[in-house]
Amino acid sequence: MSITAEEKAKVIAEFATKASDTGSPEVQVAILTSRIATLTEHFKTHKKDNHSRRGLLKLVAQRRRLLDYVKGVEESRYQELIKRLGIRR
Repeated sequence: MSITAEEKAKVIAEFATKASDTGSPEVQVAILTSRIATLTEHFKTHKKDNHSRRGLLKLVAQRRRLLDYVKGVEESRYQELIKRLGIRR
């Protein structure tokens, strides 16, 4: 249910703001979005997996907090990030 190391490295490379960036909010949100998508696919076949559903809700809440932080710091970064990830409207 977790993302692979290769997929995580690809996401980091795509959303990094500088060469060795692994912890910026943009990268963290992108990794969380990838994990959320993986879990969402898991629930299409395992509808009664409530333990993992709780983890999914925690991931969504964590992503929401990070997005709120980015929006508070710089609105244009937030708009560009959600457009690249395709997670709002």
